[in-house]
Amino acid sequence: MFIGLDLGTSGIKAVLIDDAQRILAEATQPLVAVRPAPGWSEQEPASWLDAADAAMKKLGAQVPLSQVRGIGLSGQMHGATLLDADDAVLRPCILWNDTRAAAEAAALDADPQFRALTGNIVFAGFTAPKLVWVARHEPDVFARVARVLLPKDYLRLWLTGAAVAEMSDAAGTSWLDVAKRDWSDDLLAATGMTRAQMPHLVEGSDVSGYLRDKLASRWGLPKGVVVAGGGGDNAASAVGVGVVKAGDAFVSLGTSGVLFAASDAYQPDPASAVHTFCHALPDTWHQMGVILAAADALNWFAGVAAVPAATLTGGLGSLQAPGRTVFLPYLGGERTPHNDANIRGSFLHLDHGTDRAALTRAVLEGVTHAVRDSFDALTATGTRINRLIAVGGGSKSDYWVQAIATSLDIAIELPVAGDFGGAFGAARLGMMAATGAGVEIATAPEIARTIEPDTALTGAFAAAHASYRASYDALKGLT
Repeated sequence: MFIGLDLGTSGIKAVLIDDAQRILAEATQPLVAVRPAPGWSEQEPASWLDAADAAMKKLGAQVPLSQVRGIGLSGQMHGATLLDADDAVLRPCILWNDTRAAAEAAALDADPQFRALTGNIVFAGFTAPKLVWVARHEPDVFARVARVLLPKDYLRLWLTGAAVAEMSDAAGTSWLDVAKRDWSDDLLAATGMTRAQMPHLVEGSDVSGYLRDKLASRWGLPKGVVVAGGGGDNAASAVGVGVVKAGDAFVSLGTSGVLFAASDAYQPDPASAVHTFCHALPDTWHQMGVILAAADALNWFAGVAAVPAATLTGGLGSLQAPGRTVFLPYLGGERTPHNDANIRGSFLHLDHGTDRAALTRAVLEGVTHAVRDSFDALTATGTRINRLIAVGGGSKSDYWVQAIATSLDIAIELPVAGDFGGAFGAARLGMMAATGAGVEIATAPEIARTIEPDTALTGAFAAAHASYRASYDALKGLT
C-alpha cells in the first residue's frame, strides 16, 4: 500500500492506494489562509503538521496502515517557509497567491539572467522575490534565515528529518536552472541567498528520506517507509491523470485554473507568461498556463449571491452563446498571459435585463476566456495538445466544461468518479520510489465520458473571446 499527501491551500488530503492503484481510503483536514493586508496571503506552517497528523489518523481509522511501503508528497507551490539554524519557523509562510512582492519580482525580472536560466518570468507569487521583500521589510527575520523550504518540503522535514526538494516545485522558485535541473548559484546570489540555504534536490520519483520511527509508531505504519520526492500540486496531478507524455494535457478548474501540457523537451517562452517547469518525473518538463481565480471566481460570486455554486450552475440548461455581459476574473491579479499583479476583476456591460443566470454565465465564460488565453499562449510556443482531461471541482459542471471545449475547439474527457489529482499522483510517486516502478504506472484514468465542442457556437465563443481581450485592454488602461 502507498499513501499520497497533498498539502493544498484550503486543506490537506490523504489517499491510500493498494498495489493495483485502487483507492482504499481517503481523508481530508481543512486549512485556513489569512490575509493580514491587501494582497497578502499567509499560513502558519504548524497548522500543516496538525492537519497532516489528523488526516493520517483518519486514514488509519478506515484501513490499517501496517502494509504501507511508501509515501508521496504533493503541495501548493511557491510558498516561502523560512527557518532558522534550529529549523524553527521564523514567520508565517508567504503563499503562492500573495502579491506583496510585485515590485521585487519586476526588479528581478529586469535582470536578464532570470529568464535565461529559469525559462520563466519572475512572477510576484514566486519564492525568490518574497525573500527580497523580507530582506527589505523584515531585515531581522532575513538575517536569521538558515533554510528556505517550500510548503510540502517543510512537511517532509517533519516526516523524515531531511531538507529535500524536488524539481517540479523547485522550478517555481526563480532559483532553479530549469534546463540543468539544479540550483543556480548566480540567481541565488542575486537575491542575497546561497546554496547552503537551499534543500537538497531529487527527482519526484526518487527516495527523499524515510518516515521517522516515532511517526510510524503513532500512525501504525511499519519502520522504514520510503518518502518520495513527490511533486508540486500540478505536476503531481498530472502524474495522477497520466499526463506525462508530449501531446497529453489537463485543464484544472480548482481554486486557480491551470492548463497543463506535458513535454519531452525544455522549450521555454518567458515572454508569453507560460510557465515552463520540470515535471515530477526524470528528464521531462511541462508547460502551464495559470489563472489565479477559476472555481474561486465562481465561489466568490456564489458568496455574493448567497446561493450555492452548484445551484447557480445547475440551472443553466444547455450551452448558450456568450452574452453581452463580460466578467474579467482577475480577483487577485493574473499570470498567463498578462503577468499583472495589480489588475482586478470586473463586470462589464450590465443592463436592466442582467439577471442572476446571466451573471453566472458571465463568470463561467470569463474563466473560459482566460483558459483560452492560456491555450493560445501554449500552442504559440509549439506545444501540442492532442488529448485534454478535465479535473477539479469546476469540472462537475457540464455547462462549464462544454464552454471550454467549444472555446478551445477540442473534446474534453471526464474521468470516472474518483480522486485522480495531487494526492493520487503523490501516492503513485510514492509507489515508484518504494518499488522502482517507472513511468508506465502513470496511466490515464478510466474515462466516464467525453464532452464535445458545440460546433454551432465555436464562432460565437471566438468573437466573445476577442471582446474579452479588448475589455482587458480597456480595464488595464484604468488601473
